[in-house]
Amino acid sequence: MISYNQLETQRLKTANELKEKGINPYPHFIRKDMSVAKFKSKFNYITELDDKKEDSILVSLAGRIKLMRIAGKAVFANIEDESGSIQIYFNKNTLGDDWFNEVKNNIEVGDIIRVRGYAFVTQKGEFSLHVNELQLATKAISPLPEKYHGLVDIEIRYRQRYLDMIMNPDVKKDFKTRSIVISTIRKFIEEKGFLEVETPMMHPIAGGANARPFVTFHNTLGVDRFLRIAPELYLKRLVVGGFEAVYEMNRCFRNEGMDLTHNPEFTSIEFYWAYHTYRDLMNLTEELFSTLLDALDMDKIIEFDGMKLDFSKPFARINYKKAIVEIGGIDPEIVEDREKILEKLNADGFLANDKLDLGHLQAELFDNYVEEKLINPTFIVDFPISISPLSRRSDDNPMVAERFELFIAGRELANGFNELNDPIDQYERFAAQIEGKKAGDDEAHEMDEDYVRALSHGMPPTAGEGLGIDRLVMLLTNKKSIRDVILFPAMRPLKSENKKGE
Repeated sequence: MISYNQLETQRLKTANELKEKGINPYPHFIRKDMSVAKFKSKFNYITELDDKKEDSILVSLAGRIKLMRIAGKAVFANIEDESGSIQIYFNKNTLGDDWFNEVKNNIEVGDIIRVRGYAFVTQKGEFSLHVNELQLATKAISPLPEKYHGLVDIEIRYRQRYLDMIMNPDVKKDFKTRSIVISTIRKFIEEKGFLEVETPMMHPIAGGANARPFVTFHNTLGVDRFLRIAPELYLKRLVVGGFEAVYEMNRCFRNEGMDLTHNPEFTSIEFYWAYHTYRDLMNLTEELFSTLLDALDMDKIIEFDGMKLDFSKPFARINYKKAIVEIGGIDPEIVEDREKILEKLNADGFLANDKLDLGHLQAELFDNYVEEKLINPTFIVDFPISISPLSRRSDDNPMVAERFELFIAGRELANGFNELNDPIDQYERFAAQIEGKKAGDDEAHEMDEDYVRALSHGMPPTAGEGLGIDRLVMLLTNKKSIRDVILFPAMRPLKSENKKGE
């Protein structure tokens, strides 16, 4: 049962009184002629007139009342729709005594109304709508936050995104940017010949990336299912089947912690390109960023979290071990010695698992000494094979994976590699992952024999990449928290939500 406070109880009473008078506070079939932005654009010419500053054309608008000022027999208000806000004016003469009083007494800030009138300029020079007709479209029971303080509580903003959007216009702008980013990526990649596909969200085996899965249970089949960590293994099955360029942009789920860059439910795009290499994907990714900046009308040098990020030059490409030495400042002799890496990490306060192999310990060096220093767009290439279980081995060095990750502003945004298409090698790596899981690695891959069987039918030389949409939007909107670019981010339950039966 919803409980209402004193103000909400009064508004409920008003809604019921309107019903008793035959006025429906929730009518349907409400239409408007145009948006506020279009109205301003079409009639703004009257602000330039020297004499009569009004137009005779009647137009209907609709929006939420954000401000209301009553001055005796006249009322000024501001209404807002998706495109913007505008001042409206009405008085007792235009609405009539009875309806004017009804409106003045029973319509409040937060209500949604439809108005019909003409454009004019007030004596103070403000472009406005002179209202001849006013209709209540929706009676709001819960009042908006107080105007001058707005909605600043972060917890409330994320939990009640609808209220956040009402009170903070920039929030709507950020999510419109997100929509442009997604549509631009789709258009860009489809123009390159990629086919959009849909693969399962519930997997019989958790795989596609190293992460802890969410587990559910299928009652009819009587088996566990795993919310997908990544669509990778299914997309590569499609490459085996004959699709040479496929992509999927959708949700993935990882049962991990939440912080500024992690949400358990997130959006990514993965794409796979037969007869191309990971270096082709790096070129494609650079081109994509240039296309996105153009679509958003942004400069090639942008600001993020106080940093200047330069997209005007070719992205740097640096070898993984070279980055540890030259950027991380680690002695080359340490990088190739397990014991020395452990000694270095422990001495600097990074407690390392002494059971990790050399590749995983090198990853600890990279994560702790290199990653946050990669500010301008940088591709790190040629990773240790042991931390790249789905990547193809280098022909020149079997301990190196033909793989890259893209880092910007000290964060990973994309991961790509030449795909492993040797079924025997893949089976052996899955087997090694199983041993890792037995040793306590909760994020290690499971054995997926059907995927190995698919590779046995032959997958052409293929390169694949995954790009995190949420982190990309964070970058392009200068937002520090991933929760600012996800409409409804995961939140800890409120105490009242933990109580059953309430």
